[in-house]
Amino acid sequence: MTVAVEIAVQDPRGARAAMEAGATRLELCQALGVGGLTPSLGLIERVVAVVEPALVHVLVRPRGGGFVYDTDEIALVADDIRACVARGVGGVVVGALTREHAVDAAALAIWRDAAGDAALVFHRAIDASADPQAALDVLRVAGVDRILTSGGAAHSVDGIPVLEDLVRRSGPVEIMAGGGVRVGDIALLVAAGVDAVHLSARVIVGTDVPSGPGGGASGHDATDAAIVADAVRAATATLKE
Repeated sequence: MTVAVEIAVQDPRGARAAMEAGATRLELCQALGVGGLTPSLGLIERVVAVVEPALVHVLVRPRGGGFVYDTDEIALVADDIRACVARGVGGVVVGALTREHAVDAAALAIWRDAAGDAALVFHRAIDASADPQAALDVLRVAGVDRILTSGGAAHSVDGIPVLEDLVRRSGPVEIMAGGGVRVGDIALLVAAGVDAVHLSARVIVGTDVPSGPGGGASGHDATDAAIVADAVRAATATLKE
């Protein structure tokens, strides 16, 4: 069994650093501080120019503030998915819920069609659903290839009982543990049977450069290759034991 290590990155430098440190694949996004948003087309094109496009999965999330979307937003996500796929990415990462905290199957059907042959990943919206097991049943029928989940907990290591249950019932759908993952948690997550672990491996840099009103907080995220390498070693060591 091979457990994939997926790293969330926000720029070409981070993409290169993560892959050179041994990451299996990337989730490309921006604004990780709000849970991640759709990256610009320019950013996507820059990243697929430096990393094998099939190893890049793009988060397509039009805004923060929950996972319930109106018809305009659903159409926008579909357009963004088609734009991502046209640039050769290996998959897209989406998620939507109804006001009743169930999977929005209608939106997902539109997005599955837009993705074509690319992988369709359902993100941590499942952790805000009323019943993760019922959500899994819907996602399996909808043709989702992978689910990113913390098992409903703030930190994936605390959601292991739910993760284990999802793994047992997932069938062909991959279960990827993500949400507050630390390197020290990876052995426990791998032992729970997940197919992959997901983390951002980020640190704050640039706190010593000018900032101020209109520029947001000082500093910005950067991918730490050492954390990525430690995560890959942790996943590999666990499998060898």
